Amino acid sequence: MAGYDMTTNSNAPTPAAPTGNSDLIYQLDDTPAFAPALFAALQHVLASFVGIITPTLIVGSALGLGAHVPYLVSMALFVSGLGTFVQAKRIGPIGSGLLCLQGTSFGFLSVILSAGFIVKGRGASEEEILATLFGICFCAAFVEITFSQFINKLRKVITPVVTGTIICLMGLSLIKVGMTDLAGGYGAADLGALHHLALGGLVLGTIVLLNRAPSQVLRLSAVIIGLSLGFAVAWFNGRVDFANMAEVPLLSVPQPFKYGFSFDWIAFVPIAVIFLITPLETAGDLTANSIISKQPVKGPLYMRRIKSGVLADGCNSAVAAMFNSLPMTTFSQNNGVIQLTGVASRHVAFYIAAILILLGLFPAVGAVLQLMPKPVLGGATLIMFGTVAVAGIKILSEAGLHRRNVLIVAISLGLGLGVAGVPEVLSHMPDVLKNIFGSPITIGAFSAIALNIFLPDEQQEVEEDDYDPEAHLHTVLQNRQDDSVDDSSLKSLGRDLTPDARTS
Repeated sequence: MAGYDMTTNSNAPTPAAPTGNSDLIYQLDDTPAFAPALFAALQHVLASFVGIITPTLIVGSALGLGAHVPYLVSMALFVSGLGTFVQAKRIGPIGSGLLCLQGTSFGFLSVILSAGFIVKGRGASEEEILATLFGICFCAAFVEITFSQFINKLRKVITPVVTGTIICLMGLSLIKVGMTDLAGGYGAADLGALHHLALGGLVLGTIVLLNRAPSQVLRLSAVIIGLSLGFAVAWFNGRVDFANMAEVPLLSVPQPFKYGFSFDWIAFVPIAVIFLITPLETAGDLTANSIISKQPVKGPLYMRRIKSGVLADGCNSAVAAMFNSLPMTTFSQNNGVIQLTGVASRHVAFYIAAILILLGLFPAVGAVLQLMPKPVLGGATLIMFGTVAVAGIKILSEAGLHRRNVLIVAISLGLGLGVAGVPEVLSHMPDVLKNIFGSPITIGAFSAIALNIFLPDEQQEVEEDDYDPEAHLHTVLQNRQDDSVDDSSLKSLGRDLTPDARTS
């Protein structure tokens, strides 16, 4: 751990000896000393910082909310800290009790932008756009809160073929945003100029090279290093202007519904649909986290953690909207950090929460990030959005692309991407239907869900009582090429999942 003393302090219990083939230095309920806990927390923050702030930067840029971006970034960091604390602390029935970092979800980005453009198209001011977005997200969060109590019952409706299709559509529909930024950004007079492409290409190339580095620390830090390098090069070339930094207030005071509260049914529907999908991603992240943290992934404790974790996701998203930020979800990248550090203690989450809250109280952080040139941001987000699409493809491949599933995916992707590419196809529909089905995510989701319900399944159904999430996730991990889980980890995991080695 880079020179830090890994022994506990005199007041903390000695960490439990790892059982079996566990590489954990600190178990879930151990209390590390200050130095190792802080060091582990900093690595979690670095691994997730870009993911927390990037959706806000993209929405602010695309919707022309420049004056509000520093405050919005501050609030994204602030509520991520609050959400991380709740998820790890477990307040009543809310929270998984695991070392799970909460952050702004990329999954909502396309529907948030679509809703923002609907409101902006009516001539709304920046404050009115934000009031509507946060009002809608606050109400839609209760969809996930309700869903959390029935997540195990709705698995036959929201199946892997449905979630894979929707996640794939999310990534594919956002790639245009990343490429536009890489080329200079919306409305740029010199869109596609070589200096834009060179800067974006530098960031993209740096991330690719670092992702292939032998050091896991470099791989985890690839995005933030790539963005920092691009920002430094742009600054050196005179493309970053700090002249207005003096006007940025010293402190950001969180104000519930600072921009007011408004609601729009047409914009609400697509966002509510995504709130039905992200809980399934959260369940997967919590299962992976449980395995890496050497916790049971079957039985009442596991199901309680899944329900409580998804409930926390919904509650945290409602709190995020109240404090002027976008919906939240559990971040999967912190599972790789647990693997790297060997620290699964949920007490580390309290340090993470404190760091994020402190960063959120100082708007200078958001103001500096707002100065980041669009090609720098585009070079990173192009990879991120492509990765989202590939994640959807992975889920589809694991679900099995037999004849029925191929038909569902083909029709749903065709409708979603078709509407995105030729929006005029809806020109003669009523405005209500036009705005709802004009979102590729919405029409693709409705199509996938309807086809999944009405097309007979040719494959043998897995009965709910026979479903073994532990064995399923082990198969998924074996089939994925993910740097956060290396070959030795999989061999260890395979041994730990044998009936003789497993304890509950």
